[in-house]
Amino acid sequence: MKRIVFGGIQQIGIGVRDLKEAWDWYRKVFGVDIRIFEDEAVAELMLPYTGGKPRRRHAAMALSLMGGGGFEIWQYKDRKPQPPEKIMLVGDLGINVVKVKSKDVAGTYEKFRRMGLQLLGKLQKDPVGNDVFFLRDPWDNIFQIVPGKGWFRNEKKSTGAAYGAIIGSSDVDRSFKFYRDILRFDTVVYDKEGIFEDLAPLPGGEYPVRRMLLEQSAGPLGAFSKVFGPAQIELVEVKARKPKRLFEGRYWGDLGFIHICFDIHGMDALREKCSEKGYPFTVDSMRATKDGSFDMGEAAGHFSYVEDPDGTLIEFVEAHRLPVMKKFGWYINLRKRDPEKSLPDWLLKALRFNRVKEKRSKK
Repeated sequence: MKRIVFGGIQQIGIGVRDLKEAWDWYRKVFGVDIRIFEDEAVAELMLPYTGGKPRRRHAAMALSLMGGGGFEIWQYKDRKPQPPEKIMLVGDLGINVVKVKSKDVAGTYEKFRRMGLQLLGKLQKDPVGNDVFFLRDPWDNIFQIVPGKGWFRNEKKSTGAAYGAIIGSSDVDRSFKFYRDILRFDTVVYDKEGIFEDLAPLPGGEYPVRRMLLEQSAGPLGAFSKVFGPAQIELVEVKARKPKRLFEGRYWGDLGFIHICFDIHGMDALREKCSEKGYPFTVDSMRATKDGSFDMGEAAGHFSYVEDPDGTLIEFVEAHRLPVMKKFGWYINLRKRDPEKSLPDWLLKALRFNRVKEKRSKK
């Protein structure tokens, strides 16, 4: 079987009402100011998750050159995106919280406090003694600031970008097998059960849970691995109530965290592996192309989706073409290079020419 190369978390999808408003907030708070792509198009292949109909959307992928996965900010254009019927309680099935990495969590807490952001509780210690804290964005999405590894460029920002997620699970042991066998999160940092002080600020944080924090023993490889860096997945199983599905009765792209996307190479081999493990692709762009590459606006490649044991959507993207300096027509062809080798630092740093800067108001 052809080798599968994992390059880290490429992005985490966030369904929003207003892309420009949301991106402006994420750019100011988390520094995701490098535009990888932005376009309006019809999502034609996501029919299992969009009510059986193609849906028009406006989407943008933004990175931080500090390091970490990006955010894919996603807005419906032909329907009003729907919120969950009830507020998320920690342990509900789906992506509960997105982890964002910081070099100085305590310092970031103080900066965010001075900015007047909606912090949830005080600075806390996680089960292994690391400083962590939670904040809520203006649209009720919750982020956890955690200490992170794998930094790329020093841009003097408070945080990098996406470092992973807290995911609700109905059975941690079953979920662990999926994230270990498919996504290679094979290192258990902790596996504990009880009521946790650091989770107390979250809705439902008063319930006893089992939580397992996972990392990958093998670091990311591939073109953008130096930027994406390592990642974490934390599984949370609530013990004293029945968890609800966060996207029950809603569509992919509705409000909230819609998927976690991994950068990969070897889509054919991954399709075979997922099928063998009992998690077949539910969406597969390779089945819809004739020339071997799916046009994604300013980028091109292949994408697919699987569901974890509780239906959380995991996306895989094998990129073929990405813009470096769009206005000069400079694109990277990723199909003609060693899939395990990182792009040179100078080329990755050239992505700064796609930086979206704050617009200054005219006096």
